[in-house]
Amino acid sequence: MKLQDLEVIVTAPPAPGWGGRYWILVKLTTDTGLIGWGECYAASVGPKAMAHVIADVFGRHMQNEHPENIEKMFRRVYSSGFTQRPDLTVMGAFSGLEIACWDILGKHRNRPVWALLGGKMNDRIRAYTYLYPLPHHDPVAFWTSPEMAAESATDCVQRGYTAVKFDPAGPYTLRGGHMPAQSDITLSVAFCKAIRGAIGDQADLLFGTHGQFSTAGAIRLGQALEPYSPLWFEEPVPPDNLLEFHKIAKAVRIPVAAGERLTTKAEFATLLQTGGAEILQPALGRAGGLWETKKIAAIAEVFNAQLAPHLYAGPVEWAANIQLAVSTPNLLMAETIETPFHSALICNALCVENGYITAPETPGLGIQVDEALARAHPYHGSGLHLEMQEDPCNYQSGNAFLGGAPPARQ
Repeated sequence: MKLQDLEVIVTAPPAPGWGGRYWILVKLTTDTGLIGWGECYAASVGPKAMAHVIADVFGRHMQNEHPENIEKMFRRVYSSGFTQRPDLTVMGAFSGLEIACWDILGKHRNRPVWALLGGKMNDRIRAYTYLYPLPHHDPVAFWTSPEMAAESATDCVQRGYTAVKFDPAGPYTLRGGHMPAQSDITLSVAFCKAIRGAIGDQADLLFGTHGQFSTAGAIRLGQALEPYSPLWFEEPVPPDNLLEFHKIAKAVRIPVAAGERLTTKAEFATLLQTGGAEILQPALGRAGGLWETKKIAAIAEVFNAQLAPHLYAGPVEWAANIQLAVSTPNLLMAETIETPFHSALICNALCVENGYITAPETPGLGIQVDEALARAHPYHGSGLHLEMQEDPCNYQSGNAFLGGAPPARQ
């Protein structure tokens, strides 16, 4: 059996676009007719350019290879062009292709992917979700309203979730880490107070920051949140200097979580070796795929750290996350996004029930992709999957985070 054909499908989720502006799906076909699906997480280039990168990686390093030779193909890609260092775009391409290989192998052996990764460790996976506006909420005002966030958190708890994530701490600016405005600290504290007041100890609070702050600014904010005992303080500083994370971990009494913008065990190992994070959040469509992330999980075990696979993408990456989670002993929980489009794209094969995902038993990734639906929603925009603002933090008039995929700039 050999890898033979590749198709790349870029699909755009309907408004409000939870999961990003577009998802890059890959479809691999073997010379025996088996089909495998994967997903490449957000890249630094647009989807058209990324499709060419994916095709190059496949044609150069994977085509005509047996899909079970994961290690060999990874080493080819990781070493390509005399590099042997983490590369977000190239590894993003490989990650989606590698996931598709595992889908093929599971189908070939008539077993779920988790059975090929060490077997079933977890019968069900604890799920968490971002707080999103409820139907009666103002979709703009929601992101700066502690009261609306508390209502949303209550709804999540009523649906069985035991952990909810929110991110009220100000702008994502391309200028790098900044000192938070005092108003952003005050608002963040108000969110924690309102949500904790609404749900008590029924769910953990997951505080997201996504690398907005300077080291000193992150410490100021984190210490202000300590009375509400969040389960984690997510990516408090930009990921371009991983040595800074340990300063926050030492100064703030909230576990540091990080990893959605990292790739390969080389970068995650730095966080672990320096004590910079206790919770790792690899995105499987970027981190190097299932096998590389399985290695990351094993390294994390040695440091008594846990995994919480990241998801701000489509349901194919989510399916891969679940397969990894089922086989991982040091799993904490897995991110989920529940929208009708996410569900329909994988023919409702996976779902959250009372806050948990049951280990799938279907061969491969455990999903069937509705290819017609994916093709019926092409992406015509010019924005990237996610973008950061150019304007600096506003220290006079306040800041408003508008969710993960605000309208693209014209």
